[in-house]
Amino acid sequence: MRPQRLSLAARLRSNVLHAPPFLLGTAFFGSLALLASLLEGKPPHASKAEERSSRKSPEPESADGTRPKIHGVLQHRLARRWARASLRASGSRLQVIGLENLPRLTSLNSNKTYAEEGEVLPQGHQLPCVFAGNHTSYMDTPVIFAGLPFQFRILAKKELWPIPFIGWYLNRSGQIPIDTENPRATLSSLSAGVRALRQGLSVFVFPEGGRTPDGQLQPFLNGASYLAIRAQVPLVPVALIGVYDLLPIHTRHFYQAPERRPLKLVIGTPIPTTSMTIRDADKLTAQLKASIAALISQHSLPSR
Repeated sequence: MRPQRLSLAARLRSNVLHAPPFLLGTAFFGSLALLASLLEGKPPHASKAEERSSRKSPEPESADGTRPKIHGVLQHRLARRWARASLRASGSRLQVIGLENLPRLTSLNSNKTYAEEGEVLPQGHQLPCVFAGNHTSYMDTPVIFAGLPFQFRILAKKELWPIPFIGWYLNRSGQIPIDTENPRATLSSLSAGVRALRQGLSVFVFPEGGRTPDGQLQPFLNGASYLAIRAQVPLVPVALIGVYDLLPIHTRHFYQAPERRPLKLVIGTPIPTTSMTIRDADKLTAQLKASIAALISQHSLPSR
C-alpha cells in the first residue's frame, strides 16, 4: 500500500529542506561513529563454548563487584546526537511519555547497572529489560535513540548492515543482526541478545519483524518474549505514534504531520517475566501486542 502522493511543493520542500541535512547528518555522525569504533575496537564475539555457558549463568562480575564495561558506549552517544539531528532535519518534534515506567533495579543478582555514559550506577537505577515497539518507518530508529535516555542495543534485520554509514555503525557498535528467514541464525541472534541482557544492557526489538505497510499493527513474532523470558527481565511495551505518517513505507519523501503534531514515543507498564518459561512465550507476545495497541489508542489524536 503506497501513501498518498505529495504535492509538488511538498516534494520540493522534502527534497530541498529536509533530505539534504538528514543525509549529511547521517554521513557526518556515521563517520564520527566509525572513528569512535577505532578507539573502542570491534565488539567481542563469543565462542560457541562461551555462548553455551552464557545460557546457564549470568555474566561474571569482576573482583570489585562490577560487571565488565560494555562495548560501544561512545558510539551510542553519537547515535543519540545523530537521532536528534535527524528529527530536526525532518522538521519533527518528539514527545516522550512514560519515562516514569522505566523499571528500577530491584531484582538483579548484582545491585549495579549502567548509565548513559556506560558507568556503573548504584541500587535504584534503571534495570536492564527488553523494550519492544511497533515498527512503522525507517524513522523509528532515530526516534528510539533520541527518546530512550540510556544505553541499549537493537536487534535489527541483517539487510541494514550493507548500508553505508548506518551499516558500519550497526556492525561496529555491538548491535545484533537478525535473519528472520533463517531459524538457526535467528536463534543465534537471540542468544546474543540474552548475553547483552545478562551483562546489564537493555535490548530493543521490533516484534513485527518489518515495517507496517499501512500503519496498522502486524502479527508479532515471539523474539522479544523469548529474550525477556530467557534473561528473566521485564518486557516493556513501547508505542511509536506519528512516525508512519512522517516517512511511510514505499516513499523517499518526508511528510508533515497535520497541525505540526509531535511524534510520540510512549513507554508502557513493564510486564514481569519472573517464573515464566518458554512455553509462556505465545501468551506473553499476545499480552505485549495488546499493551502496545492500547497505548496507540490512548495517545493517538483522532484524524480530522
